[in-house]
Amino acid sequence: MAKNCIICDKKAHRGGSIARRGMARVRGGAGRKITGRSKRTFRPNVQKMRILTSQGRVLSAFVCTKCLKAGKVKKAP
Repeated sequence: MAKNCIICDKKAHRGGSIARRGMARVRGGAGRKITGRSKRTFRPNVQKMRILTSQGRVLSAFVCTKCLKAGKVKKAP
């Protein structure tokens, strides 16, 4: 099961991490040089919790914290 938010379908995105060395030109150096690039994943802040559906059923699902704060989901007792 993928860790996606069931309310807004927020999911992981791909990106890159750039490693640099050297001093910036503004500070008197020769400039920042890129020494490596690596792939990485930006994961959403999702929490597994028991929620109450609109039909009155209790369901265990992943919900992002943004939807929790906005009150888009109702917690099960």
